Amino acid sequence: MAYVKDAPKSRDMSALRQVLIFLWPHKLRLLGATAALMLTAGATLSLGYGVRILIDSGFSAGNQDGLKSAVLLLVGISMAMAFGTFVRFYLVSWLGERVSADLRSAVFRNLVRLHPGFFEQNQAGEIMSRLTTDTALLQTLIGSSVSLAARNTLTLVGALALMLFTNFKLSLFILLIVPLTIAPILIFGRKVRRLSSESQDSIASVGSYAGEVLQSIKVVQSFKQEGREVSAFDGEVDRAFVIAKRRIRQRSILMAVAIFLSLSGMTAMLWSGGNDVISGRMTAGDLGAFVFYAIMVGGAFATLSEVWGDLQRAAGAAERLLELLATTSQVPDEGRALPAPGPERVVFDRVGFFYPSRPDNTALDAFNLVIAPGKSLALVGPSGAGKSTVFELLQRFYDPQSGAIRYGDTDLRQFSLHSWRSKTALVPQNPVLFTGTVRDNIAYGKPDARDSDVLAAARAAHADVFIRELPGGFDCTLGAQGMQLSGGQRQRIALARAILDDPEILLLDEATSALDTESEYHVQQALGDIMRGRTTVIIAHRLSTIINADQIAVMDQGQVVATGTHEQLLLQSPLYKRLAELQFREAPLTPARSVVEQTEVERSTSDG
Repeated sequence: MAYVKDAPKSRDMSALRQVLIFLWPHKLRLLGATAALMLTAGATLSLGYGVRILIDSGFSAGNQDGLKSAVLLLVGISMAMAFGTFVRFYLVSWLGERVSADLRSAVFRNLVRLHPGFFEQNQAGEIMSRLTTDTALLQTLIGSSVSLAARNTLTLVGALALMLFTNFKLSLFILLIVPLTIAPILIFGRKVRRLSSESQDSIASVGSYAGEVLQSIKVVQSFKQEGREVSAFDGEVDRAFVIAKRRIRQRSILMAVAIFLSLSGMTAMLWSGGNDVISGRMTAGDLGAFVFYAIMVGGAFATLSEVWGDLQRAAGAAERLLELLATTSQVPDEGRALPAPGPERVVFDRVGFFYPSRPDNTALDAFNLVIAPGKSLALVGPSGAGKSTVFELLQRFYDPQSGAIRYGDTDLRQFSLHSWRSKTALVPQNPVLFTGTVRDNIAYGKPDARDSDVLAAARAAHADVFIRELPGGFDCTLGAQGMQLSGGQRQRIALARAILDDPEILLLDEATSALDTESEYHVQQALGDIMRGRTTVIIAHRLSTIINADQIAVMDQGQVVATGTHEQLLLQSPLYKRLAELQFREAPLTPARSVVEQTEVERSTSDG
């Protein structure tokens, strides 16, 4: 589901109502904020009464005691407003931050459990932009805009009621202008919401583009494309700016129209009210109080028109976040825990599979394979044969569309993801390291591992020597992706991670491809110890790394075309023989030849 660009935009505020459900766990603070809000609104409305007393009992009457009483009343009202505002602002801001954090955590909690196919169809950079930008919009809405809307709504209703009580005739001027003010809010509000969604999409696109370029900065600089990427990024920024300008223009028109109409009604009211004071039909205090209430009504309308724009933007943000929150993984996790006894054999029984993003391209077709427990199995074959897909299915990143994968006699889909994946560990061809210390990365699968176990795993992976030479040793902090380390060093840390995890099934995806000859020899020795008695599946392009595997499966076009040992396949499989001849033209590969010797032959042959 390419939700970011293609998701339909709803026309109501139902998404916001669903987001506000996150307020319920904090209902006591919400009640406190509501009480403070009502106190502040009541104090604000009582200012009009204070103004009337000040004018009629103080200024007009020339009475110092009346003036003193009116001033003390206004001071008391001001103190109540200040206290209510403090409590309201603190609680509402706290709620905005808390709900935003809860929503961000809930979305991320769902994201990390989604199947990898979701991220094939939706760019991770754009998703993260939604996770940060959209939650920030909702934080502003809950922590500011909702409070403003509620306070101004109460003020508006209260002021209108007091206006009607003070002078019905003058109130008609204000009541006449209300529908004229609401109409442009509704008309322009729809346009603002549509443009807000487009603006958020464009901002997300800018962030995604920048993230992709920065993650590949070495490639960009190596091919001297800095200028081109800057120009392309400027184009993305300009497109986002054009959309933002249209949104700002619509919001500006919305606010201007609302303010003009409300102030026009107030001006007409002042003209009529001034004539009533002159003719003696109302006191100056009544007019002053009425003007105060009218200003409050006008200010409330102006604020509500601006808040409506914020609501439109937040509605679009809520839709996208709720889509992320509602997305379910296509790999169900409803199975039971694995039984303790093991190991068992793993059987691929006529498995058919295609990637969701490529439904017309079959990755595995009627695929049959048996992985014997405690033995090593190597997968070889040309690129695109389906070797990596076997690993994807073994880790249940995907489930096959047909056939079954069984552990013993039980389909993997009957086990929970956690219990099954606890039996496997992967050493990928391109290892991934996280920001943190070396120890954190080795102990990623077992965060509570003892230091002695981490050291033993590093030593088994032949990584302890170079780790001790790093600043801080095992406490050395690695940057993003561990880019300051060489490829071989990153791969050995990934190998140590898998060793520490002590899996029943070890998956090696070209685990020594990034190592120099000497390191490869030592790691091969370490792997020999680790693989002994352990179920191991190896993807290999260099046949020199798997000649001693217990079994080799030759794959082509999503099927197993031959199985056997190295010597058997040289005689029985034309494909395997051809792959061997391509790699070892000058010197036939035999099990007796060491890995170091064979690799030197390969290098001298390719250099020649």
